[in-house]
Amino acid sequence: MEQSKEKFTAAIIQMAFSEDTDENLDNAVARIEKAAGEGAEVICLPELFRSRYFCQAEEINNFDLAETIPGPSTNAIKKIAKKHKVSVIVPVFEKRSAGIYHNSLALMDSDGEIKGIYRKMHLPDDPGYYEKYYFTPGDNGYKSFKTSYGRIGTLICWDQWFPEAARLTALQGASIIFYPTAIGWHPNEKEKHGQKQFDSWQTVQRGHAIANGVYVASANRIGLEKISGDSPGIEFWGQSFICDPQGVILAQASADKEEIIMAEIDTGKIENIRKHWPFFRDRRIDTYGDLTKRFLDG
Repeated sequence: MEQSKEKFTAAIIQMAFSEDTDENLDNAVARIEKAAGEGAEVICLPELFRSRYFCQAEEINNFDLAETIPGPSTNAIKKIAKKHKVSVIVPVFEKRSAGIYHNSLALMDSDGEIKGIYRKMHLPDDPGYYEKYYFTPGDNGYKSFKTSYGRIGTLICWDQWFPEAARLTALQGASIIFYPTAIGWHPNEKEKHGQKQFDSWQTVQRGHAIANGVYVASANRIGLEKISGDSPGIEFWGQSFICDPQGVILAQASADKEEIIMAEIDTGKIENIRKHWPFFRDRRIDTYGDLTKRFLDG
């Protein structure tokens, strides 16, 4: 494996998805090749990219969408990763065994080998986001993967809202945290609450970047996806972005177009910022024991 690079180019692929899982995989492979051709070295796809976001309803037949790791998605993408010498974050509806399914990702390195698996730790159970029906919570911890391009941290969507997850990932040496994502508006809420919801989503992630001195990159999907003709569906808001360790937006996609966005990740900048903002140095680790409690009474 190549030595880690001080600078590398990260890319986010923002896509719309059809009901044809093979078509979605083919489109993802084509976009990975396009991103690699444009200079990308570490590439991230959106959450559950093989299908439409099926968690809008509790439907037992949707378990048939699950696949193993290794499996069809990783087998197809490993060829492209090896050919173009890129690392790829491959989100997967993982079938771990009979009756155990996860919302997962595989980190594919530039030699085509899987460096490891991250399984989503925090699972929502909100209208249109019934993930607890489908997924077992992750049980293999927070991850920072050693790749050809440095240490890559990964979390998934709902994990975005939890500072503890970002902190524990950054403490393992990640230079960037990728968040494959599927988030959007309920159409009947967009006019009143839409901008506030998006602002909150982006702000909390920029905060994780600042508090941990890391780059952050979120890969979202676009398009209105309905589970049935009379369902309002979810309008995915796109606007995938990459920000630097000071929370500055380096690249951001539109709300409604398929796009590839890229930004340079400079590990030297991380070190410089942490010298001036030494949050890791000043952490009072002797005072944080209560974080393992559900709530503090009194």
